Order: sequence, then structure tokens, then C-alpha cells
Amino acid sequence: MRALTAQSLLRAALPASLLWLAACAPAPIYKSTGTIAAAPFNVAETPERYANADVVWGGRIVSVRTLADRSEIEVLAYPLDGSQRPKAGDSGIGRFVAVMPGFVEPLNYPDGGLITVQGRLTGSRAGKVGEANYVFPLVGVGQSHVWSASEMNSGKNNVHFGVGLGVGIR
Repeated sequence: MRALTAQSLLRAALPASLLWLAACAPAPIYKSTGTIAAAPFNVAETPERYANADVVWGGRIVSVRTLADRSEIEVLAYPLDGSQRPKAGDSGIGRFVAVMPGFVEPLNYPDGGLITVQGRLTGSRAGKVGEANYVFPLVGVGQSHVWSASEMNSGKNNVHFGVGLGVGIR
């Protein structure tokens, strides 16, 4: 019988460890049905190109407006991870307005909270961010999910690979 070398052990362990790491991440919350991956600023530049497109977008809640027949949530968009959680550590990729039918309780959509919405682009609207003019894509929301801190941290592994010396202070 042939002796196992370090190289053969590494070859055997690598696929298993990759499968283990992939199993740690939660599944996406919304099924992808031909959704577009265009960022809100791309849509704002050429809204006619994306008319009635389905999207799954997410980000940080900036504000909530409740109107007579709908509620509007302004969101600073971030890229989403494989579980459709906003990557809040990344740079924002534009803003959009999530339009929800009827009344939503603003306390259930707190300023600064992280949200993912699934819906359809229904147009765009000119507005302002501070004193700057801005075009907001409008998303008619079919489903939404506000992420709790524990959901944002679940599935994140604490395994790091590297060479060197590390010191951690807590």
C-alpha cells in the first residue's frame, strides 16, 4: 500500500473543505426568475431599456414615506451576496425607491436597516439627494425582507487562510 503524501492529502481535503464552506451560506430568499443584475444607477441612466424588468435589489433603508395609497422606501443599494443579503461593507451602487401597496409601519422598516426586495421596475422619478439632482428607479415590490443582525451574521464562517502571525484583541 502506498504511503499518503502531504500533497495527496491536500488534494483530497481541498474539495471537501470547499463543499463545507459552501454549505455554511444560507440559500437565497427569492428565486431568480430572469431577474436583471443591473445596478440602480444603470437603470436610472437608461430607464427605457429596463422597463418592466424583474429585480432583486437590496441595501440600507434611508427613509420611509407613507402616502394615502402606498408607502415608499428610499434605499441606498449595495451588491447582494449569494444569500441576497446586502453587502453593507461595500460602496453604495445607487439609490432606488421601493414602492409598496398600502400602509407599511415605518418602525418595521427602520432607517439604517438592511432590506432586500423582489419586484418589478415601474419607471423612474426625478428627485434630490441633499441638494443634488437624482433619478430614482421605482420598484413595485412583490416581496421584501428586512434583515436582523443575527441573519446578517448567520452563515458567515470564521475560517481564514493565510501565512504569517496574527494577533487578535477582543
